[in-house]
Amino acid sequence: MRLYQTWKNYVAHVGLGVPGVRQLVRKRIVDYHTAFFVEQSARDGEAREPHLRALFDASVDVYERALAEGYPEAQAREVTHIQATLDFHEHGWAELMEFPPGEIQPHFDRYRRFFERHDCKIEDPLGEFAPEYGLPYAPETPDALDDSEFPFAESGLADDVYVPAEHVDVRMPEGVDFAGK
Repeated sequence: MRLYQTWKNYVAHVGLGVPGVRQLVRKRIVDYHTAFFVEQSARDGEAREPHLRALFDASVDVYERALAEGYPEAQAREVTHIQATLDFHEHGWAELMEFPPGEIQPHFDRYRRFFERHDCKIEDPLGEFAPEYGLPYAPETPDALDDSEFPFAESGLADDVYVPAEHVDVRMPEGVDFAGK
């Protein structure tokens, strides 16, 4: 999956563990991801916002659980991106998907044990992490899956985390191994 590690990811990771700033960091993570994906939405962006906000709020819980279970930071983060893409696929939001539909199974299979342990399924990606009353309604666009080019998706990355790219300023603090390699 195409994930990049920058100093912002490191600060967010550390900040979630600091009492007193944890909630501020969590809010910032949710706000950032919500705004980004509302902006990337080809249509219905504003109508999707409550759904996206709830999805990303639940994703922070998923991320923290994966870390608590011993997953390296990179993999904990990747789990949340897979779940988001599965949710986007279920809603037909092709323009938001981070990998094409044909790669759903390989991405899911990489973390199958985590997903199954928490009742997460391809068609119900949040499983036990879903809000009590479910995610808010958002307009679906299933027709977009049929004829879409999946502009945000990058294929062929179902077996790697944090793919390097020349245009991204990657900063790794000394002595910290985010990828678990």
